[in-house]
Amino acid sequence: MENKSHRAAGKRAEDLACEYLSGLGWEIIERNYYSGHAEVDIIAKDGTFIVFVEVKMRSGTTFGTPIEFVNEAQVERIFNVAENWVQENEAAHLPLRFDIIGILKKGRKLPEITHLQDAFR
Repeated sequence: MENKSHRAAGKRAEDLACEYLSGLGWEIIERNYYSGHAEVDIIAKDGTFIVFVEVKMRSGTTFGTPIEFVNEAQVERIFNVAENWVQENEAAHLPLRFDIIGILKKGRKLPEITHLQDAFR
């Protein structure tokens, strides 16, 4: 089970990602959407696109960038959750996209945000 500090860090990362996306003019539709035991961090609207966003935050790059921590199993889970969301919301007619936001914490400095659009082509 996740500990409280890990959940709090995840929430802070998602808050930063939502602020970033809102600053781009995106509409945040839903956060932490669950289907079974799988989750999508953020569902947003970018113009006509419904975008499913995975957020990863790390404090360093010794083992890779935050974006590199999204693995194939997570991608498959995100697709399954997105499929359920589309069905529940009767949104099959809308264009979909899958993005990743990587956040690199830099001590007391502002975090570095990397946004990879259409990440799972």
